[in-house]
Amino acid sequence: MDARRAQEIMNVPEMVTVTLNGERIYIEHVDRQEETATVHTLDHPDKKMSVPVNLLLEH
Repeated sequence: MDARRAQEIMNVPEMVTVTLNGERIYIEHVDRQEETATVHTLDHPDKKMSVPVNLLLEH
């Protein structure tokens, strides 16, 4: 995925299925300059992480 698409997904009202290493995640913030996203898994909303957007997969 690229940063533009990650930002689009973050801004739509409906939930889009996105995974990181096989786990469903929620995108909280996208840094388009750095090509990173702040995400958390759906099971652990308190465990935020910053990851390269190219590791995110849309289903």
